This record gives sequence, C-alpha cells and structure tokens, in this order.
Amino acid sequence: MATITKKHLVTVASEKAKIKYSKAKEIVQAFLDQMIEELTSGNKIELRDFAVFNTKMRKARKARNPRTGEEIQAPSKRVVTFKAGRLMKERVK
Repeated sequence: MATITKKHLVTVASEKAKIKYSKAKEIVQAFLDQMIEELTSGNKIELRDFAVFNTKMRKARKARNPRTGEEIQAPSKRVVTFKAGRLMKERVK
C-alpha cells in the first residue's frame, strides 16, 4: 500500500487536464484552502458520491500523560469528521 502525496495528486491532475504543473498545483491548493475555510466557518462540505466533511465538538475528558501516568483534563475541541459517499464505498470494497 503506497502513500499518495499532494505532489502526486497535482502531477496526475496536471497530466489528465493537460495543464502546467504549476497551474494544477495552484488549483489543488485553492481547493484545499477553501475546504479548510468552510470547515473553520462551521459549514458542512458535501461532495456527492464522494464524501461529507463536517465538524463536531468533542467533549472534555480525563486523559493520562503516557510518560508520567499523571491524569490531566483534556479540554473540549472541534474536530473534523469524514463520511465516505456511496460511490467511494462501492469502489473501495
């Protein structure tokens, strides 16, 4: 199983779209930046048949420092959730 990087995705996109690498990189980065901006604003991103990205609050909890074993209070925080879409689920099977 290989790790696919953003650089690889940009290369493939530039080849498939027959555009310069630098332009493809700009487009991919703009897309990712916009996704982050929308999630930061509390919006849900729904890409039909691909995935749904959303944010939710994770409750505060008790945690443990693995080095010292000391119990600490982990604060609540907002996390990104991901749910695969129908088409992705079918193809990954």
